[in-house]
Amino acid sequence: MTSRSSNSRLVVAANRLPVRWDPDDHRWVTSPGGLVSALAPILRETEGVWVGWSGAAGGEPGRVDVDEIDNLLVPLDEQEIEDHYDGFCNGTIWPLYHDAIRPPEFHRHWWRCHVGVNQRFADTIADVASEKDTIWVHDYQLQLVPGMLRERLPGARIGFFLHIPFPPPEIFERIPWRRQILQGLLGADYLGFQTRRAALNFADAAREFAGAQGPASSLRYDDREVRVEPVPIAIDTAHYAGTAADPAVRKLGEDMRRDLGDPQTIVLGVDRLDYTKGIDLRLRALEQVLDTHPEFLGKVSFVQIAVPSREDVDEYQEIRRQVEEMVGRVNGRFSEAGWIPVHYVYRSIPFDELIGAYTTADVMLVTPLRDGMNLVAKEYVASRVDDTGVLVLSEFAGAAEQLEEALIVNPYDLDALADALARAVTMPRQEQRERMRRLRRKVARWDVHKWARHNLDAIAGRRSR
Repeated sequence: MTSRSSNSRLVVAANRLPVRWDPDDHRWVTSPGGLVSALAPILRETEGVWVGWSGAAGGEPGRVDVDEIDNLLVPLDEQEIEDHYDGFCNGTIWPLYHDAIRPPEFHRHWWRCHVGVNQRFADTIADVASEKDTIWVHDYQLQLVPGMLRERLPGARIGFFLHIPFPPPEIFERIPWRRQILQGLLGADYLGFQTRRAALNFADAAREFAGAQGPASSLRYDDREVRVEPVPIAIDTAHYAGTAADPAVRKLGEDMRRDLGDPQTIVLGVDRLDYTKGIDLRLRALEQVLDTHPEFLGKVSFVQIAVPSREDVDEYQEIRRQVEEMVGRVNGRFSEAGWIPVHYVYRSIPFDELIGAYTTADVMLVTPLRDGMNLVAKEYVASRVDDTGVLVLSEFAGAAEQLEEALIVNPYDLDALADALARAVTMPRQEQRERMRRLRRKVARWDVHKWARHNLDAIAGRRSR
């Protein structure tokens, strides 16, 4: 059971709805994703509701029933998208929470708009929820919502999950509105974070800047207990493994290898084109490997799939320019007749094509400079149904806390990254299988369905079984 009583519902709030408008069919359709698949049965069972933004400017509040799930639309106008979403969320919080890899900007008009949007979400939730319901709020765009809900529904059970990192207090303290953000988050009964470090960072900040007391596992704030826990997000492991075993999907992988000229080794990177992902350092490490291992020339091909992201933002245009210049430089230096070292794909790719790429890639490079979790690492592991393949994983990805059998690297250390890549390319099959079997067991044991049940039990005040 996940509901608190026979009459209680699950109310989920996230920046985006789990549905999108299909302009070709002129109807709303469910967006694919592990979180949606995990929560959909519970939402149907409890006649619950998902509250979120459509992703487009304008519109009116309203309800959309898709696949027997009630979706409640929270509209944002163009100015709110500019100030709240593009501004405060992605110009202030995103860089700050990723260890200030890029300098965050602090603008009062962004903050004021952010408060207003969070209040609209909280009011929308409070208008449809009761104190018997279980309310689960998601991610950095809605950090003020739990506290706002606590004022409207003081007896409600409220949870929050942060999908990105939470920074150390000495970084978090830079934000002028640090106390207000912490008060918002401390409105929840249960806070889930991707890693132990993130949970401890939050608890330290809550004690230092908001007056909370006690250990992270049982903070005291405003005469309430607030539980804080690392609860790393997972994937629908069975879905990925089943898709990877599909002969048609495996053929897509085989076709990819043939199109690359049937190289001995395929190295793969799959990332949003974001400055936190370390794609530029990855390419520099590859260049170093090709310099020091001439025996790899003509035999090792690197495929970088870069999914477009925030293309209208100057910093993202700059990282794209840098990456594409580096791709050109590496290919210019090392290409031979019939072989180029780097194949750069700048587009989103269909799910089956992605899984096909996972099944054929001998080495997976997941080397962000800071990442809350990075599910690509888990997706690759789940897709390796023959227990081969090597995962090279940044120590600064949340996944590194769980996936210790990967080759763990510091992506800032180009020598170490190059050495790990060379080791991955030459790793014996037996060692690959031993490592991958252990990785696959971990990913199978803790899937998105168990993750969701654990969170919902914790929000409701039960300890997971």
